[in-house]
Amino acid sequence: MSILHIDSSARLTGSNTRLIGQYLVNTLNTTVVHRDLAVHPLPPITAEDLMGVHGSSNDQRDSLHTHLTLSDQLIQELKDADTLVIGAAMYNFGIPASLKQWIDAICRAGVSFKYTDQGPVGLLNIKRAFIITATGGTPAGSSMDFASGYLAHICSFLGVKEVLHIDASGSKGSPEQIIESGKQQVDNLLSTAQTTEDVVVA
Repeated sequence: MSILHIDSSARLTGSNTRLIGQYLVNTLNTTVVHRDLAVHPLPPITAEDLMGVHGSSNDQRDSLHTHLTLSDQLIQELKDADTLVIGAAMYNFGIPASLKQWIDAICRAGVSFKYTDQGPVGLLNIKRAFIITATGGTPAGSSMDFASGYLAHICSFLGVKEVLHIDASGSKGSPEQIIESGKQQVDNLLSTAQTTEDVVVA
């Protein structure tokens, strides 16, 4: 098993999503590729290069080549993983801009998904994704939460087989209680997954 762990919270210390995500990764105890989009954001991209990355441009300009190479690398990181962990703090009811830029770089027709007569089909063979969302006072999964559902849709769109949510909302109490609740959710999800695997094997 291998993990791609994406962090995006601007809070570098004491972040609910970072602490719970690290606990999850440590518990899984396997090979991890960690990409921190807050510490190492993707480079800015012009409108022209963005269109080139998502189109069929034959332009040989250096800037487009740089962004295409980065996009290929990011998609390969996904293809090499069977577990995806995304930590996302909600800002203004949505995901961080750095995480949206990563999504724009990995969603490429013919590379990470394809169009068919039955609609888009994901090309990534990722077994499961854990989405850890810190929503502050906004109830996770409510009509005001435009983060967790969006991320789940993107995962399914790209071919992730199972999407699991961990609520790291700040409305649950003290920081210690929130982290403890997140860890308990991780333990419960992994215990359920293990039980399911045991039943299948048996």
